[in-house]
Amino acid sequence: MSSKLFHYGSLLGKIKSRIRSAQAKAALSANAEMIAMYWDIGRMIHNRQVEEGWGAGVIPRLAADLKNELPEVKGFSERNLKYMIRFAREYGKDLDDGFLSSRAIVQQPAALFADGDDRGPIVQQVAAQSEMPLAVILGLPWFHHITLLEKVKDPSVRAWYAWRALEQGWSRDALMAQIRGQVHKRQGSAVTNFIATLPAIHADLAQRLLKDPYLFDFLTIEEPFHERELETSLVRHLEKFLLELGAGFAFVGRQYHLAISDRDFYLDLLFYHLKLRCFIVIELKKGDFKPEYAGKMNFYCSVVDDQLRNESDNLTIGLILCQTKDRILAEYTLRDMHKPIGISEYELTRSLPENFKSALPTVEEIEAELDGLGSGERI
Repeated sequence: MSSKLFHYGSLLGKIKSRIRSAQAKAALSANAEMIAMYWDIGRMIHNRQVEEGWGAGVIPRLAADLKNELPEVKGFSERNLKYMIRFAREYGKDLDDGFLSSRAIVQQPAALFADGDDRGPIVQQVAAQSEMPLAVILGLPWFHHITLLEKVKDPSVRAWYAWRALEQGWSRDALMAQIRGQVHKRQGSAVTNFIATLPAIHADLAQRLLKDPYLFDFLTIEEPFHERELETSLVRHLEKFLLELGAGFAFVGRQYHLAISDRDFYLDLLFYHLKLRCFIVIELKKGDFKPEYAGKMNFYCSVVDDQLRNESDNLTIGLILCQTKDRILAEYTLRDMHKPIGISEYELTRSLPENFKSALPTVEEIEAELDGLGSGERI
């Protein structure tokens, strides 16, 4: 009887998995069709505006007529129709070539993420040109596209965020947070020795996954603080911390215990990366980077490789996070290290853009104003 129950449970699990897979594919297909339809409608309206000289006044009329003729269909408000026109203008140099017609939907977005293929031809296209590949456009939800159109003006940067949003499954709020944090400027900027310590393909992927600096503006701690306090706060806000680290990081533990030669050692944070297939040790340091940090990290990575790494795992990677670092000093420190190590900074608050800084008074200006008030001046 127990054998029958086992086989039944296995069958039930496989059927459930197949249903979920079909539901996911249906959702992707439906989204692709809707995005293609919105582009085509925007193209039709834009072409008529160009050919017939119609102005923006036709859009409110179209929205009202569509609502009357198709009352059960949503998504064709005046505002959304304007987004469709803008969408069509942005994606496709020649709006008459059927770039996003239904006939062009030949690759499902899910095909972008085949096992063992991290980048693939689609990513290479994103890196090589500002125009987004078809499969990336069709894979993103409509409101993601609106966010990208509104918040990212540079087409190549927009293509970068579109790919990352699709690859990492960012929600619209997560996409907004990544854009605000200017993650495209920080990704892949860490000081590392990966080229010298990892196989070429693995080194490239690992380099692109690390940021510099990491932005921890979701924390509420202020100076002065202790490293343990920072560590505790990051674990308390683990979901946001994982979002900042990026897709693929799985949390293993904090103050992870290692026993070596009757002595106890504790790793600040230990993760496993699902794409890199390796453990990642993160050490948090307050203040400036010091060369001795790398020696200790080299030691930790060796122990994790010996005690925790399986035969199928890649080499353990160490990531040292400091508040500040001298880049040249960091590069010299890592030059002869045998274990793959990265060094990045972290920020608790994001620096103000230069144009904002110029609009704010300096400390000296505020003090002068207060002195003037103390002398009897009035405002």
